Order: sequence, then structure tokens, then C-alpha cells
Amino acid sequence: MNYMKPEDDRRSKFRFAMQRDVRYKLAEDGVVVEAGSGQTINICSEGVAFVAERPLIPGGFVELSISWPVLLDDTCPMRFIVLGRVLRCAGRKAVCSIDKYEFRTQASTYQVSVATRGHGMLHRWVDGVRKESLKTSVAGA
Repeated sequence: MNYMKPEDDRRSKFRFAMQRDVRYKLAEDGVVVEAGSGQTINICSEGVAFVAERPLIPGGFVELSISWPVLLDDTCPMRFIVLGRVLRCAGRKAVCSIDKYEFRTQASTYQVSVATRGHGMLHRWVDGVRKESLKTSVAGA
């Protein structure tokens, strides 16, 4: 694997090419306004580049659920859950920050009839970010 960065690359972190299935939810004003799936392009410690079904709105809160290439105990599939903001979007290619993350186990087979998971984690995170912003703006006033 080549770890050299191009000279004109302004990023401070190395990116790792990783093409994995991704599901995403985009929230505005605490409400999920879009959900879809796509493919990751690369990942670094501060962000994820991916291809979405449609162009996403920069600045929006996003939750990504990425299939992880390594099995837990060589048997259990994992998902990498990312909470962040859409930093930029060019066509269907989007880049989001990694503000919070966790690993979760996933079912070994995909079942279409299973109801989708609620948006609770995304809502709680957005509310927390807003409260922190409000505290900061009030303290600075």
C-alpha cells in the first residue's frame, strides 16, 4: 500500500481507498429528509468520501452505516457507524466528517422484511450538537 501523499494534497491525514457498501441518512432541523445507499470511495481518521444515490446538501447532518471488511471473531459481520456533517458534494460524490463513530454487529444475512432501525441515534447526536452550539453562542455574547 502506498502511503505517499501528492504534493498538492492539503489534507493532513492519509486516506485509505476502501470500496464498501454504505447506507446513509441525512437530517435537517432534526428531521431525516433523505435516506439511501451508495459506495464508499475512501476513508481517513477525519472523514469519509462516498457516492450517494443523489447529490447531498453540504452542512447537513449525516449518519453512515458502512459494511466493515473484517469479521468479529472471524464469524460476525460488522458495520462502522459514522455521525458527521456533509462537508462538500460534487454531483453524487459526497464527503462527510467523522465527528462520532462506533462499530456494531450486523445480521449475517440481509432480510428485506425487517423494519428499518429508527433515527434515534442521529436525532440525539444532532440535538447534542445544537445544544453545544447554543451554549457556545450564549457564552460568547
